Amino acid sequence: MMTIVVVVAVTTLGVGDGYDNKQQRPGGDNGDRCSYGNNLTVVAVMKVGYIRVLMNCFAFGICFSNKELFSILYFISFVCDALDGWFARKFNQVSTFGAVLDMVTDRISTACLLVILSQVYRPSFVFLSLLALDIASHWLQMYSTFLVGKSNHKDVKDSTSWLFKLYYGNRMFMGYCCIACEVLYITLFLLAKENEKMIDVLMGAAQQSIIYSALLALLLFGWAIKQLVNIIQMKTAADLCVLYDLNKKHKA
Repeated sequence: MMTIVVVVAVTTLGVGDGYDNKQQRPGGDNGDRCSYGNNLTVVAVMKVGYIRVLMNCFAFGICFSNKELFSILYFISFVCDALDGWFARKFNQVSTFGAVLDMVTDRISTACLLVILSQVYRPSFVFLSLLALDIASHWLQMYSTFLVGKSNHKDVKDSTSWLFKLYYGNRMFMGYCCIACEVLYITLFLLAKENEKMIDVLMGAAQQSIIYSALLALLLFGWAIKQLVNIIQMKTAADLCVLYDLNKKHKA
């Protein structure tokens, strides 16, 4: 909450005074004030990313001693991921470093949580496989994006997969899938008892009430879509890498 307040306050000082960067302010100090305001906005947006990193470090440090606090901090960090992206786009402060920092933080956070889940559930291979799929698909997607000269890994307009285009083309749908996936992992961690089977835990939670069953179904559906998108993403990106090599050999 404090992070959000800081960002709102700073961006208000910088760009929230009723003028845009092209308008002249009374007194002729347009250039200096715009530059100062934009610099403050960049710093504020970047601070959200840094605070996410620190918050996750602290959260994982206490994950076994205080599950509830860990879950709250982890989810707040996840929400901040959406907020800093929104602020960056709203105030035209999108940067390559900010985008990379966001993705690296996301991937490391999810990877750490999956590793923890692999230690409390059996078979652990399930969560380690999800970890491998998540990292491989995103790494290949980023690498293939730069190979073909795109500036954003979410630019998938030329993809032949309707689900892939829907996922990256509709922020609401992508948000639902991401939230469902992360909330499912957090829920599994909160319900976990050492060396239990994941299926037994999920079945036990679903049998408690119809509401729990419905919520669990929503989470599982969003999670399944995200994993399917990861598979499509990995296959599509790998194909682009192979095509790039073939074109390179052809030109040679």
